[in-house]
Amino acid sequence: MLTLDQFKTGGDGALAHLKEELSTLRTGRANAGILDGITFEAYGARMDLKSTASITVPDARTITVEPWDKTLLKEIEKAIQLANIGINPINDGTKIRLPLPPMTEESRKDLIKVVSQKQEQARISVRRARDEMKEKITAAEKEKTLTEDEKFRLHKELDELSKSFNDKIKAMGDEKEKEIMTI
Repeated sequence: MLTLDQFKTGGDGALAHLKEELSTLRTGRANAGILDGITFEAYGARMDLKSTASITVPDARTITVEPWDKTLLKEIEKAIQLANIGINPINDGTKIRLPLPPMTEESRKDLIKVVSQKQEQARISVRRARDEMKEKITAAEKEKTLTEDEKFRLHKELDELSKSFNDKIKAMGDEKEKEIMTI
């Protein structure tokens, strides 16, 4: 029996990916998520910043990175500079402070464009998964493993699920835009 579980998995994956992508965008408030994915050379291997340091947000405009091994301070500082996230790290000898500069109206609008692009990528992913599922449903009907009524029922469920995923994508984007525009 053909089910829509594969489509649900694809849609959930698109939502999870969008959530992860949106969390790395810098807003007016400090968010440790903007440091996700920063790696550097330590102990003869590429290390993830999150696995080598404590990352905290003491206030709305500052992120602190305190490595467990203080000898890594220089490498971490260099990695943050090379990550090009628009923040200049300040090394005080025991930890690195990242003061976030206030965002301009222009930078906020640019970020909203990025949010829209990420939303569209998620919608495309959902659409692609929906199209693949529709092809499977049609193929199953041609092979006579599905009746015509079952085909129409599955198509209707698929369209409802697609709409649900697209509504969630829109809600996530709207929430992020609101967060970006909040001064």
